[in-house]
Amino acid sequence: MKHSVNQDDLFSLAAFTSAADYAERTLAALNSIEDSDNAAVAVVRFRSAFRLMGADAGVFLSVVRDGPGRTTFRSLLACDPLWAIEYTKGDWEERDPWLRHAMNHTEPVRISELRLRPDDEPFIRASAKLGFASAVVAPAPTSAGDARVGVLCLGSHQPGFFECDAYRSVRVIARALSMELHRWLFQAARRELLTLSGLTPDDVDLLRHEEAGHSTKVICARLNMEASTINCRFQRLRAKLGAPDRRTAARIARLYGLL
Repeated sequence: MKHSVNQDDLFSLAAFTSAADYAERTLAALNSIEDSDNAAVAVVRFRSAFRLMGADAGVFLSVVRDGPGRTTFRSLLACDPLWAIEYTKGDWEERDPWLRHAMNHTEPVRISELRLRPDDEPFIRASAKLGFASAVVAPAPTSAGDARVGVLCLGSHQPGFFECDAYRSVRVIARALSMELHRWLFQAARRELLTLSGLTPDDVDLLRHEEAGHSTKVICARLNMEASTINCRFQRLRAKLGAPDRRTAARIARLYGLL
């Protein structure tokens, strides 16, 4: 069923959210993300979801900090390709106000409500020109705190687009969309880690002992192995994960949902 809007309100947020099937259609679009086979399909479904919400552009960013100096950024981009170029050129990964909000808060906000710093202005100006003149920033918090966090930003070319009462409906859907995208991207990252590292079920079991705080002596007794064998296995594990020590290896496995 097609929803209809008055011609005068064609580009208003209220026109989208007041449609009788708004919630049904957007939730169906959100549910389809889970079954995406790859990132390209996930982006197509992501775009379908936010267009139903009235947005013109969407970005989802995920950050995993699994040790000192070890930060991995992943993204799903459904926006002007120039945005990604500007983001990289401006070296905004560590100075992104959207991510900063997600690191410290769990509630969605409009960019007009963000606490900006003077050095955020280049980011805000560039983003406004590329589809985020008005935007909603929705964190995807996790139990790992700021060690693993995601953030969704939905944008409109139209200034002030989200500055209305209809935003309340979008806020709810944006929160759900952010969590779904983070879930999909997290599962994809976990599969990638397992494929690239070659971790085995026995490796994961060994890391569970480390996470539990078991000493080499205790692990030897539990697994009926010599200390030299356990140490050698940990050494191979560290190499697979690029970890400097056993504790970091267990931390990486935990952050990627393997423990």
